[in-house]
Amino acid sequence: MQIKLDSEWKSILSDEIQKPYFTELMLNVEKEYKEYTCYPPKDLIFAAFDYCSFSNLKVVIIGQDPYHGEGEANGLCFSVNDGVRIPPSLRNIFREINEDLGSIFLPTSGNLEHWAKQGILLLNASLTVRKDSANSHKHLKWNLFTDAVIQKISDEKEGVVFLLWGAFAHKKGSKIDRSKHLVLESGHPSPMSANQGKWFGNKHFSKTNAYLKKVGQTEISWF
Repeated sequence: MQIKLDSEWKSILSDEIQKPYFTELMLNVEKEYKEYTCYPPKDLIFAAFDYCSFSNLKVVIIGQDPYHGEGEANGLCFSVNDGVRIPPSLRNIFREINEDLGSIFLPTSGNLEHWAKQGILLLNASLTVRKDSANSHKHLKWNLFTDAVIQKISDEKEGVVFLLWGAFAHKKGSKIDRSKHLVLESGHPSPMSANQGKWFGNKHFSKTNAYLKKVGQTEISWF
């Protein structure tokens, strides 16, 4: 399978993508796409890296795996294609943005490309999934690759904001160097977690911008 990875990221991750497990991963992903309907489309598997270069990266948001409904996934965590109904978790994200920033933001699209282009890496732990089968590619060892990506960012960058939502993301980001990055943790924005008081009021969006301003970076436009 041809790896359509941004050239800067390909250089940064050159050692990783030459490891035997990654070759095996790509072969298994190719096989899955031949035998099943999988998402996102092949050319969008590495979209998170295409929209957010390593040098421009300011924020990392960690998701679990792509949406598994037809036409939903676009390679960015929590994001869906234009024209797709905004999923419940993303609706709660937008609601918290409004409450946090005192805004009246009524989004018509759940496409978060505009976040990615501002330097937010919208990284799922698994970059692919079978249709109608959540977490179905967990066994393909995507976690080894995405763990390595997080470690590389932690080691080689400074002043990055990591937004870890839910126990899965907390565990995924457990090795981030918190002495030189800002790590913000809360419950997951899914309705079950949010309705138990674990999401709303975390103020992660204003806290992110305050930190970026402090370290001399451009703040994120969340709208």
